[in-house]
Amino acid sequence: MKILSTILMFLIIIITALPQTEKKGSEYCSQKKSSSIIDQIGEIDADIKHSYDVLDYNLNLNIYNCFLSPYPKSFTANEIIKIKVDSTLNAINLNAINTSIGIDAVGLAGTSFTHSNNILTINLNRTYTIGEILDISIQYHHNNVNDNGFYASNGLVFTDCETQGARKWFPCWDKPSDKATVDITLKVPASVKLGSNGRLEDSTKIADTIYYHWVSRDPVATYLVVLSGKVNYNLDIINWQKISNPQEYVPIRFYYNSGENPVAMENKVLQMTTHFSQIFTEHPFEKNGFATLNGQFPWGGMENQTLTSLCQNCWSEMLIAHEFSHQWFGDMITCATWADIWLNEGFATYSEALWLEHLFGYSSYKQEITANASSYLGSNPGWAISNPAWAIEPPNNNTLFNYAITYLKSSCVLHLLRYTIGDEDFFNVLTSYANDSTLKYQSAVTNDFKNVVNGVTGEDYTWFFDEWILQPNHPKYQNQYYFSQQSANLWEVGFLAKQVQTNSGFFKMPIEFKIHFETGTDTTIRVMNDVNNQLFYYYFDRMPLSVQFDPSNSTVLKEATLTQVPPLPVELISFTAEAKDNFIVLKWNTATETNNKGFEIERLKWSASASSSKD
Repeated sequence: MKILSTILMFLIIIITALPQTEKKGSEYCSQKKSSSIIDQIGEIDADIKHSYDVLDYNLNLNIYNCFLSPYPKSFTANEIIKIKVDSTLNAINLNAINTSIGIDAVGLAGTSFTHSNNILTINLNRTYTIGEILDISIQYHHNNVNDNGFYASNGLVFTDCETQGARKWFPCWDKPSDKATVDITLKVPASVKLGSNGRLEDSTKIADTIYYHWVSRDPVATYLVVLSGKVNYNLDIINWQKISNPQEYVPIRFYYNSGENPVAMENKVLQMTTHFSQIFTEHPFEKNGFATLNGQFPWGGMENQTLTSLCQNCWSEMLIAHEFSHQWFGDMITCATWADIWLNEGFATYSEALWLEHLFGYSSYKQEITANASSYLGSNPGWAISNPAWAIEPPNNNTLFNYAITYLKSSCVLHLLRYTIGDEDFFNVLTSYANDSTLKYQSAVTNDFKNVVNGVTGEDYTWFFDEWILQPNHPKYQNQYYFSQQSANLWEVGFLAKQVQTNSGFFKMPIEFKIHFETGTDTTIRVMNDVNNQLFYYYFDRMPLSVQFDPSNSTVLKEATLTQVPPLPVELISFTAEAKDNFIVLKWNTATETNNKGFEIERLKWSASASSSKD
């Protein structure tokens, strides 16, 4: 019995240490966002010149009654917007949904207004020139409507704004490219705990009322501005010790419903904060937090800056890993347009794999990436990761937040980048991107990230982004190989890299193939496949038995077959030779196929020093 109990205890320890099966954070996130009702507004912003830069939104909201039965969505508010003029102007345009927001008055630099077609136009007291800074005040009210931006029910009030929901509860320039600091004061009942962006500057209780004052010193995209408050909310506050200065702490606030217990996840969040700080850059904000909501927020999470929204009792480790990593990629650096959403969701999905790699090693990371690739290949809708038209008007949420494309394929593209440029450069890219002074706390487009990749590697990877981000689908290989004995102790191995997809162009990529020999040894060869129908062949002093394509499944986004064929006859048309890395490289073209399609052939004299084999 003692031996049996010891064995059982050992098995329990092993099972506990293994990665636990749970829903992917990316899946939670995609379900939430693709199912959210964010109205397609018929965007007319493309025709309005954005001639100013918003510096700060100062909001003073009286939402007291929203917490009391019958829980109206109506409230009154005062807003001051500080802007810097980018071109000569005497009026500004803001987004404000007519059915949600009613404008009562404007002031300071604003003298009059019109509000129609969801655009608030404010006339200014004079003409302003480039570089001038001005303040505009707006008195407004929110109507008692269900607008899928501002929510109030059963003592809980929250906002949920991605992609174009901020304009439903405060007038703003509602584009992710224009980030601003935020200062929010809220009047609520004394029984309410309420969180928002940035730090809690103060909270003042007067009789049955509390005034919460939240301030974000770091710029926030409008869709990431958040309120989460509830009567009798539970609140835990833990502190993360900064790596750069152990004397300083970052408070992390956990708002949660009765019956929930986030304690185990609180400890995980501390670990995640340290790990992501080490591989990206140190935690970028002065506070962070999470808030579980109610049935009106049924799936997953939303990465509001420094206060992530979660569904009820959704203290899931992988969901937390996904949403929390957004604080670096999505919040600290925000997609500048909705055509660049993969910089948010692809990075967060990839961060889940990085978290598994940290916990359980590279094999767990690779298992996660392979699963992402498999899901994508089984449900690929056939469009590109980025569509330039989305920069003007986002598509419906089912398209923008498509799980196969925006989450899974995007995460796999980051893996392909890691495979292409190598681990050292890849992680240098992540830290360089996170610390780029022109991007940190600002917004980025795909070219910004590409420029970081080029800067770190010293090479131009435009081709990589063109094919994987701007081009749909993936390569479909129908590769071939052959063996040919040249003499008693000399064998030739040929490998033809052939792509046959018709729904996309050619994918240039480094590829690998492994050759197995009768001696029990093998060798893996890596080459750059930069044209279609590219033939590589090599000589060995031992008999080959078989060939594997992509033996480590590094190029995870692919379909592939490999067929052995007779040695390919060669008709020389042109020929060049050069010495290259211990090889004699001969290149020529052949026109032996009936369609006269050319092959590019590399004939290499094999040397062990150029191999990554076990020989």
